[in-house]
Amino acid sequence: MLKAERAAYIEKKLDELYPNPPIPLKHKTHYQLLVAVLLSAQCTDERVNQVTPILFGIAPNPEEMRKLGADEIYQVIRPCGLAPKKSRAIAELSDILIRNFDGKVPDEINVLETLPGVGHKTASVVVAQGFGKPSFPVDTHIFRLSQRWGLTRGKNVAVAERDLKRVFPKARWNDLHLQIIFYGREHCTARGCDGRVCEICQHCYPNRKTPFTAIKA
Repeated sequence: MLKAERAAYIEKKLDELYPNPPIPLKHKTHYQLLVAVLLSAQCTDERVNQVTPILFGIAPNPEEMRKLGADEIYQVIRPCGLAPKKSRAIAELSDILIRNFDGKVPDEINVLETLPGVGHKTASVVVAQGFGKPSFPVDTHIFRLSQRWGLTRGKNVAVAERDLKRVFPKARWNDLHLQIIFYGREHCTARGCDGRVCEICQHCYPNRKTPFTAIKA
């Protein structure tokens, strides 16, 4: 099966399973989405969604967050991984947004990446889910599945993102980003599927005899 044929099947199957994929992180504003995505690094969405209602109840915008300060932010977000680093980043980016961006979150990936604690994936998620701009953030689930499904042979997320953007229509990137994540959590998990178990793996590689070995740097 050619890569284009696999991609077409995957797109169709994911649309059947997740026709309207929801944004998993709870938020009411672009700023809250930015903070929530930053917190989700090395932390589950479920844990973030437990913490952010408390945090945003105290400081719903950059002005209030700046007043709160890194130490108080830390006390709220301690259940999230890397809390000391994240609390400093949230305090600093809130100050920068007020001073340089009139308190508004930029809608360009390259500008977002200049903010403390905001890497390429975080910036890509914010522009996709917050502003509806085509983007294809690659997390661990997407990286794992894109290799298992033969959509990339990239050894890092940057190459995987490039290959996924080439094989799927631009208009579908934002939905597919979420659909693949949901499928990776529910059906093609890190330990529950070895490249031969889930429906998509079986369809794309029906003759695969041995477990798929991840391509590593």
